[in-house]
Order: sequence, then C-alpha cells, then structure tokens
Amino acid sequence: MNEADRISALIVDDEPIARAGLRHLLADAPWIQCIGEAANGPAALAAIDSQRPDLVFLDIQLPGLLGTDVMARLQHRPVVVFTTAFAEHAVTAFELGALDYLLKPFGAERLTAALERVRAALGEPAPPALERFGEAMSPGPISRLFVRNGRVIVPVAVAGVTRFEAIGDYVAVHAASGMQLLHLSLNKLETRLDPLRFVRIHRSHIVNLDQVKAFRRQDASTLVAVMADGAILPVSRSKAQVLRHLAV
Repeated sequence: MNEADRISALIVDDEPIARAGLRHLLADAPWIQCIGEAANGPAALAAIDSQRPDLVFLDIQLPGLLGTDVMARLQHRPVVVFTTAFAEHAVTAFELGALDYLLKPFGAERLTAALERVRAALGEPAPPALERFGEAMSPGPISRLFVRNGRVIVPVAVAGVTRFEAIGDYVAVHAASGMQLLHLSLNKLETRLDPLRFVRIHRSHIVNLDQVKAFRRQDASTLVAVMADGAILPVSRSKAQVLRHLAV
C-alpha cells in the first residue's frame, strides 16, 4: 500500500506500556501509519494541531489536560477513538462526538471492530463522527444525544425528549422510548439545549415545553408542571414568577 493511501494516526496515552501495546496491535493494520505519540494533554493538543493526523487514539485521563478537554480545543478535527479504563467515560466520549471508545484493557478483536468503524467513517464524504463532533462543539443547540444502554450506545433525538432530571452525577433523559442516563451535569446540558423549547423550571428539572400539559397552582405559593407523560414536577419560586401567566 502506498504511503499516501494510508491513514495517519497519533497515539495519546500517559502510560508508555499502553502506547507501545497499541502501536504493536496497529502493526497488523497495514493501512494505518502511526506518525507519533503524546504522553499528556498539552503535548497531545500541540501534536494534533501541528501533525494533523486522520485518526487519534486519545486517552481520557491525561496529565495537564483531560482528553475530553483536548478534543474540545482542537483546531484540526481528526476522527477520535477514546481509550479509557473507566466505563463511565464512554458516554461522555460519544456525547463529544468520538467515533468509538476502547475500554482498557482491550485486545486485538475489540480494536479491529473499532478500526472497521474508522475505515468506514473515513471513506464517507461526511463522516458521522465529524458531524457529531462539529455539532457537539458548535455554539448552537444539539439535536441528538448519545446514551449508554447496556453494552451499546443509543442515539436519542432531543426533540423527542419530554424532560431531563438531575439524579446525583447523572441526568435522566425521559422520552417516549423510555428513560436513559447521561453521565453529565444538568447545568452543562442546559447550555446546549434550545431555550425556546427546553426550560429549566427547577434545579433538578428541565422540561420540553411541547410536552407540558399545564402549569398549575398547588397552593398559594407552589406551582407545578403537569407533563404529558403524567409526571408532576415542582417549579422553583424564581421560575414560577416568570411562568405565572401560564398557570391555570
């Protein structure tokens, strides 16, 4: 295979053994050319923007700058496959637009599956991963979320979400298809939602206005939102003042 036809890849991991192991596994993929390595976040950011690889294997837990922060700051946007020893980071990886993630320790079979996705993505005129990345990093509202359901990642159309609920370190996504969990703060999610459709009514609740049946008074000082799915949600006092004219 000509060098010009090979996909350039950069390996980012703070563990030398992990970098060497991945490089060894990639040797079985002659269509990939490893052009460099980085051992921390700032070095990764500099290497990606200067060397402009097609593909980056990006660890999340990096010294200096987390892998997720590296991805958010990139000028050059390669296809990214996150690597992580913590399963909870997988959902965040997909939310940021990563094509895939590899949960450490991974072997040749799991890497091969990821590489097949890479090959397919780079062969398309508009790689889905890059579309997701551009959407996730752009200032406008997001239209899709990527949530974990067992061992798979499921896309959820934001327009079909009834409400979001903060549960500890997670956000419960309530939709007609059921409830899914995002490892994400409600504050961060709120900044990426369409404010004309989604309204924060309480520190723990964001509702889709299209799914609100009514705002009703429970007593002289309490307002609740009655949702299409049957849920009755509290409205904070400050938000109740804004929504007062909607109460029945």
